Amino acid sequence: MVYKAGVLTVSDTASQDSSQDKSGPLLVDLLKETNAYSVQQQAIVADDIDAIQATVKHWCDQVKVDLVLITGGTGFSARDTTPEAIDPLLSKHTPGLTHVLLATSTAVTPFAALSRPVTGIRHNTLVITFPGKPKACKENWDAIKNIVPHGLDLLRGDTSRQHPVHQHHHHHHHHHHHKVGGHRCKHHSDDHGEHKGFSASLDTPVALRARTSPYPIIPMSEAEALVRKHSTTRQRIIADDPISMQVSENLIGHVLAEDAVSVEPVPGYRASIVDGYAVRASKGPGIYTVGSVSLASDSTSATIVSEDEIVRTATGGLVPDCMDAVVMVEDTRLVKMSDDGKEELQVEIMAKVEAGDNIRAIGSDCQTGTIVGYKGQVISSVGGELGALASAGIQNVKVYRKPTVGVLSTGNEVVDHLATKQLKQGEIRDTNRITLLGAIRGAGFEAMDLGIIKDTVDDLETRLRDALEKVDVLITTGGVSMGEADFMKPVLEQKLGATIHFGRVKMKPGKPTTFASIPDTGKLIFALPGNPASATVTFYLFVLPALKKIAGYAQFTNPIIPVKITEQVYLDPRPEYHRVRVSVTPKGEFVAESTGGQRSSRMLSLLQANGLLQLPAASEDQSQLPSGTQVPCLLIGSLNPYT
Repeated sequence: MVYKAGVLTVSDTASQDSSQDKSGPLLVDLLKETNAYSVQQQAIVADDIDAIQATVKHWCDQVKVDLVLITGGTGFSARDTTPEAIDPLLSKHTPGLTHVLLATSTAVTPFAALSRPVTGIRHNTLVITFPGKPKACKENWDAIKNIVPHGLDLLRGDTSRQHPVHQHHHHHHHHHHHKVGGHRCKHHSDDHGEHKGFSASLDTPVALRARTSPYPIIPMSEAEALVRKHSTTRQRIIADDPISMQVSENLIGHVLAEDAVSVEPVPGYRASIVDGYAVRASKGPGIYTVGSVSLASDSTSATIVSEDEIVRTATGGLVPDCMDAVVMVEDTRLVKMSDDGKEELQVEIMAKVEAGDNIRAIGSDCQTGTIVGYKGQVISSVGGELGALASAGIQNVKVYRKPTVGVLSTGNEVVDHLATKQLKQGEIRDTNRITLLGAIRGAGFEAMDLGIIKDTVDDLETRLRDALEKVDVLITTGGVSMGEADFMKPVLEQKLGATIHFGRVKMKPGKPTTFASIPDTGKLIFALPGNPASATVTFYLFVLPALKKIAGYAQFTNPIIPVKITEQVYLDPRPEYHRVRVSVTPKGEFVAESTGGQRSSRMLSLLQANGLLQLPAASEDQSQLPSGTQVPCLLIGSLNPYT
């Protein structure tokens, strides 16, 4: 469980020059280093009662953070009014916390008695004031940091978590507020209907918006695991209702939901493997009369052939029951033809054969009841699976339904690339939608073009709800960063009831990539960044594997091969997916050439790109990779010719 927090600095000086604020950033760092808090709000206001109250009210009543820490304005000077601003806002005081703060500070210096800390509860939010000096802030926080989480749990009504300090306390004390047993406590608190998730309330004024993302940044491995987990959930829902499809080219890309069993032997008759003559092997070489002709479709096995006759046969032709071998035409000589020169009358057999030579026995390829397609098998575009099914007499098979994918773009500045010849100032053409639609269809999935949505809460809610009625997986681009009109995350959480599994990933490009699901249906939402390179890269890293997983693919990740880079590459503080063109040298080595500038907005970085280098994050020991270094590369397309 992560608690939502806000940090407010009260200082006339810092409100004019934020670089003077040392205590606020320190408190943010102290909260983050515990890994228990998401700092959703951070602000600096002057020593003004109205400004202090407006900020705290908004954070408590609208944003509904769990904890507000305030630094500054608790002294004796005329401008120190933080206690006067906070005290009227509190519905309950917490004198125990106040006592701990004072006791801690006065143990360091008696002058701390001149500080006026205030602590208490407003609705479900715990509010704590600290002195303005960084050293005092750290001392105060260290004194209460193990106490605060349990208090926040009590305010939330969460009694399942155990905190070491609280457990130790209850070895010695019992309170009438709760029953103690096995270090677990039950408390009662009112539910004020706060929304779940990290996103700030949609009615947050832009001036009070978060300056840092409330979503923790997670490593790539964790993000991939979350996508895999929730894709599996959706796959199980789809797998419960397989569909029947006719064996045709429309099966390509589907996965068999059950074994496909041959309904007839292949071949269904004794068939010649070569063009030649059906013979009785025991007769041996000699001159024979050509008694009849057996082509691939116009004969019967009951054909009667006299002892001195042979039967001319084509590849795949039926071998009469009375013949037990076939001699290739290359091992014969024409002896006599008809007067008109059109027919063979006599042929000399020049090679000795054994019984069974050059004949495919009935069922020698597969017997009736043989499994020719197994559950979980992908019907590929190579064609082998379709051919095997058709040859075995199978006309219909059960397969898993492919997920339906919807793609929409967001942004007031985004226009359809075909809608206008001349862009107005501030407009950009929508490249994301056409790129993703092409990539989805190229991978063999059904894609639905859902158009462009403007950046308004109402439009987003309406269009997203409508889209999720039609698709299994929804892909959006844009609206996931820190802009004032980036409403995607709060709309998903607060309007659609989606669970956001991650909102930031430690990667380049694509850091604000967001992944969510609808709890009741398991439908997935990938809210990708708006920059074209970011959207495309994250599609291949997250979305395509998810689509394959949902469709039932056992191997759903992109192949990774080792490549040698042809030029020096500088490393970024984040792990990077560098776009490259991969080819094979005459010596059989995979080499990768950079596509040039790697800005996330540069669509040309994807031109002819068929690979993504998996570059490590820069470190003190390594800031670049020299030319010739072998690097893992994720293939996203077919290999390019070597030049």
